[in-house]
Amino acid sequence: MSAVGQQQAVPAQVMQAQVLIVGAGPVGVTLGNLLGTYGVSTLLIERNLDVLDYPRAVGIDDEALRTFQSAGMADAIVRDVIQNVPMRMYTADRRCFAEIQPTTREFGWYRRNLFSQPLGEATLRLGLRRFEHVSLRSGVELLDLVQDEAGVQASIIDEHGAQATLRAQYVVGCDGGRSTVREKILKLPYEGKTHPAKWVVIECDGDPLDAPYTALHCEPQRPYVCLALPYGVRRWEFMLFPGEDGEQMLAPEKVRELLREHVRDVDALNIIRARVYTHNSRVAGSLVCGRICLAGDAAHITPPWIGQGLNAGLRDAFNLAWKLAWVLQGRMKPELLASYHEERHAHVKAMIDLADLFGAVLSQKNRLLAWCRDKFFLAIKDIPRVRDYVLQMKFKPMPSFSSQAVMQDDARNRSDLVGRMFLQSLVENGAGEVMRLDDLCGGRFVLLSWRCDVLAAAEPGLRSRMQAFGCDYLQGVRSRSGPRGQVLAGAGVVIQDYENKLNAWFKEKGVDWVLLRPDRFIAAAGRAGDAPEVVARYLDQVAA
Repeated sequence: MSAVGQQQAVPAQVMQAQVLIVGAGPVGVTLGNLLGTYGVSTLLIERNLDVLDYPRAVGIDDEALRTFQSAGMADAIVRDVIQNVPMRMYTADRRCFAEIQPTTREFGWYRRNLFSQPLGEATLRLGLRRFEHVSLRSGVELLDLVQDEAGVQASIIDEHGAQATLRAQYVVGCDGGRSTVREKILKLPYEGKTHPAKWVVIECDGDPLDAPYTALHCEPQRPYVCLALPYGVRRWEFMLFPGEDGEQMLAPEKVRELLREHVRDVDALNIIRARVYTHNSRVAGSLVCGRICLAGDAAHITPPWIGQGLNAGLRDAFNLAWKLAWVLQGRMKPELLASYHEERHAHVKAMIDLADLFGAVLSQKNRLLAWCRDKFFLAIKDIPRVRDYVLQMKFKPMPSFSSQAVMQDDARNRSDLVGRMFLQSLVENGAGEVMRLDDLCGGRFVLLSWRCDVLAAAEPGLRSRMQAFGCDYLQGVRSRSGPRGQVLAGAGVVIQDYENKLNAWFKEKGVDWVLLRPDRFIAAAGRAGDAPEVVARYLDQVAA
């Protein structure tokens, strides 16, 4: 038996769940919704009684919305989102030297979107009510965890002081940057740095500016960020200098002093929130410790410069949810859960490094260095390839996995495509309904072939193995390629390429099929004749 924490006397009240999620912030609740769609019995505990009304994350990207889509929550979330918001960067003398507004919707959604985290969290909590097997208990704090070969025992206490014991098969710590799970129980290192400068974040309603974009103002006298949020809320983020006390800067007269240069009638503003934050760049030493995993800020914390802090946590949830479900349902080998650390740790570190670079460049306080920076960016901004690189956010590191949860060491398999997220386009099913690809696939593995039956020569038992593993078979064809009004037939479910994007992708990549995981990453890909053997070998590698 391996233990984490100190064994305590077992209280009389014992509850059961397949997965315990500690922390019901946006990452924990997203994970709960995903596990709910997979049929996993889940309990979330949260020390706070309600959603915190703090100025927190505001940016969600296309991968995040794809995650919400998989949880059946994208449409509800988008109702409170401003989509396709550009970001502008300004020199010290307030000239725009770069604008970011990606036009691509490769994954089915816009890349830059703004929302209010408290609103989003409330919506996600409502989504949990869809599932009888998922529950949220607020006002409950974790005391300890002890794990053994069969599961994890959690000691908890509620706001009235009543203690209880919960038995779960797996635990996920989503309890923030000061995580009890990571710090006090697992005692894992939180490697990285805390940045010396603090920032004051201020929000007002009745937006006084006509500026529907995110603006990064690189002014050495005081770097700041300004952006428009849903429902007429305007946010400012101001860097504090040494000697400026964070709490004193929250005094009403100090807040208005910070805003006075940027708003015509600062006394008319209705300040609804103001808070001081410290930027951190840290990653936990491990994201998986036996039957306990970490996700979101408990696992890593990122400066806000490229808007990837929350998005990184949502990637955690998407990656981890299906793996927990497949292990718990006896479909996948339990040791494959370690691939969560392998796949997420390196990518999170790359995102943090990029955010640190952005922060160092854009928050420069040395006037000479700021002048040199501005001259450089103004000189290159009209070079077409550079402009496209910035405008389309091609600088953003995209995940690329090489773990045991994907197929990498087979010459018949296209390793350069494996471990990357597959596109999402509109497709048409046999009933003539047009929908996003992920909605048609559902929360399962999918073998998607293009204009051929790659399983025609497969051994009879392969289709049965695929079904037992939770893998469906789709055949894609060109739009309107069959007789008018006739349902197209095939060995698998036939779908039409409504936007002609699948045709372009398969032609460019030179493959006939892809094996997609539930998180829409490519597990294997190749030519038609190799599909049966490669798919069978993948099942040998991962299936329980």
